[in-house]
Amino acid sequence: MSIFLYYPFFKSLYLSFYRTKGFFDKKFIGWDNYERLVSDKLLGAATLHTLELMLYVLIFQVGISLILATMVDNISKFQRFFRSVFFFPVVISGTAISLLFVLFYNYNFGLLNGILTGLGLEKVLWLSESTALKAIAVPTVWHYVGFYFVLFLTAMSKIPADYYDAGKIEGINGFKKMTKLTIPLILSDIKVVITLAITGTLKVFEFVWVISRAQNNTDVLGTYIYKKALVDQNFGYGSTIAIYMVVLGVILALLANRLLKSDEITY
Repeated sequence: MSIFLYYPFFKSLYLSFYRTKGFFDKKFIGWDNYERLVSDKLLGAATLHTLELMLYVLIFQVGISLILATMVDNISKFQRFFRSVFFFPVVISGTAISLLFVLFYNYNFGLLNGILTGLGLEKVLWLSESTALKAIAVPTVWHYVGFYFVLFLTAMSKIPADYYDAGKIEGINGFKKMTKLTIPLILSDIKVVITLAITGTLKVFEFVWVISRAQNNTDVLGTYIYKKALVDQNFGYGSTIAIYMVVLGVILALLANRLLKSDEITY
């Protein structure tokens, strides 16, 4: 923890007060990097793109994984099969998945446009300025649905069967079973998943970098900090953005937990 978490954090905090060019050329500038942070329009755009991507992740990644877990929890056979199938994308490299979707989205030879032309429809520019971020959101969501699915399914498996038996007597079945029993009983696990989804979105890099080459219309915080710290060799400003990302992640996680604060059912 000290080597891989605390030291990098405090080192970044230290460097955020310096103007750097490479590893050895640095000059103390006080709060200048933070003042630049406030006026950086590209950083503002990258933040908005990150928040938009985070919205897709929270709605679809968490939502789909919860629905899949509920469906699998209600069957007695083939649970191990579905666990393996839904979890499989998690073990694949994000870069490999990105390259796969590059082939899907290719305008001339891509799978999606091949299907459209086969149906007699016009080709679509999937990675246009207005649709590129949404196209990137698809593999981002798909990649980790299986991980959250396993977390939810594990939480549901710990719920005593007596709760559901009592619910049947009260006439709670189908959708009501999920909203009145399952979700309240695993609310603490949902909070954990939402926190992981928020912090995970802040770290998104390879999907944006590979699929759209991190253009300004798709830049997220992960790609922007890479450009400033490693491409421009400005480690001081890159470290300032890193501190900004940490603070933003903490605020969003606390806000999400506060919105979900309620009386949890214990068992």
